[in-house]
Amino acid sequence: MPRPPAVPPDEKVQLVLAVLSGQTTVSQAAREANVTEQSIGNWRRQFIAAGQRGLEAGSGKSQREQQLLDEINRLKAALGEAFLQLKAGRAALDPRAVPTQTSRPYGLRGGSAFRGSATSLESPDRRTQVNAMRYGAA
Repeated sequence: MPRPPAVPPDEKVQLVLAVLSGQTTVSQAAREANVTEQSIGNWRRQFIAAGQRGLEAGSGKSQREQQLLDEINRLKAALGEAFLQLKAGRAALDPRAVPTQTSRPYGLRGGSAFRGSATSLESPDRRTQVNAMRYGAA
């Protein structure tokens, strides 16, 4: 984790403006902020470069901000296309044509016809007789 700056940005701006306006020298500003003269020179260079980029952009947006906005627009378009493909795919499927785990072939009762269960192929009348014998109903 980087350490916090020794001099807050507001103070840096005031020092750079004082140096640029000629109110103070680079060495005086460095002593005042307790930093090196090289730091003051770097801050001045960064200040001027940032101002120049701001004037070149014209629209008030930085190049990075414009790149991010373009990426957002591309991602929104891709998401919209994916949504439409998903919606079209769902519409093409007939939900009744896809069997669920709980669905059984028509006409079969109890058990599973796929596992060879004997009760699955019994007639409803035979099942009633078997149940009556098991549970004591006449």
